[in-house]
Amino acid sequence: MKSGRFDTTILTLGFAFLYIPIIILVIYSFNASKLVTVWGGFSTQWYQQMWSNEGLMDAAWVTIRVGILSATIGTVLGTLAALTLVRFTRFPGRMLFSGMIYAPLVMPEVITGLSLLLLFVAVGIDRGFWTVTIAHTTFTMCYVAIVVQSRLITFDRSLEEAALDLGCPPVKTFFKITLPLILPAVIAGWMLAFTLSLDDLVIASFATGPGATTLPIKIYSQVRLGVTPEINAACTILIGIVTIGVIVASVVTKRQEYQRQRDEHVAAKAA
Repeated sequence: MKSGRFDTTILTLGFAFLYIPIIILVIYSFNASKLVTVWGGFSTQWYQQMWSNEGLMDAAWVTIRVGILSATIGTVLGTLAALTLVRFTRFPGRMLFSGMIYAPLVMPEVITGLSLLLLFVAVGIDRGFWTVTIAHTTFTMCYVAIVVQSRLITFDRSLEEAALDLGCPPVKTFFKITLPLILPAVIAGWMLAFTLSLDDLVIASFATGPGATTLPIKIYSQVRLGVTPEINAACTILIGIVTIGVIVASVVTKRQEYQRQRDEHVAAKAA
């Protein structure tokens, strides 16, 4: 009993430490005062000023485009990498390939960003929107591969084998059988990749160039001169986007899982 209360207390304190600062930030984004630490009443004026701030809006638009594009490409590559690691257990260079997939997970972001910067300079690529997208794709695909791989390990391959025995081509089997069953993991991987792209500052600062300033870089450059209520408003909108995305992904994942269990139950009854 005492152990249960202790665990509950520690868990409550941990969540409070994580979420109370976020709640305070959201509350003070509606502060009428220019001083972010002094409450001056409720107001939405900083959201209106934020929308009229072209620099902040351009950075937000770049961040969203980079996030969607890098998350999509990273999801495709990460899913293919997970399939390779799970389905092809023996091939030359598998250990090297596995190490290259897992390395960015433990590699400090400074080293990753510096390595990509040296690569872009050596190749002669002008830094900008596409270099940031490539950099984000490089490290987000690793997280997608881990998420999808965990689903493939527990995957029931009898459904695939039944489709193949009935004459379904391998490619069609993947899109008709495999992909729908692992879709919740793919969606979760995409959401994780998109969130990591939105949040990244270090790697983007190495890979960015003129006209490709992301929102974290913009906010960091302004915070050094002092926090403004517009930054609180921008961060609140980012929190809202991520929250809505997580809720949508959770609903879709639960529906997919419910549909899968129902289909398996119907199939078992028919058998």
